[in-house]
Amino acid sequence: MDKKDVVGTMSMVTVLISIIFFLIFRGPDANIPLGITVFTILSVLGIILAIASKKLWYILTGIMANGAVLVFALFLLLAMGISEP
Repeated sequence: MDKKDVVGTMSMVTVLISIIFFLIFRGPDANIPLGITVFTILSVLGIILAIASKKLWYILTGIMANGAVLVFALFLLLAMGISEP
């Protein structure tokens, strides 16, 4: 396995970690700021790893999947801002 393949696979692993984190820490008493922080850090790390892989397949899938997680984190941030008085 090439080093570029490992880095690209790690980009996909960040998406899986984000999904697992979401499934574990959901509910009415979930810590929303912690979720926003974790999703943002993992998605930015995943995008950086996808670009570092320098393979078109990993770049496209990594940026799209981690970008979706980042958009989800931004929607959580927006919802948290709207809900506060």
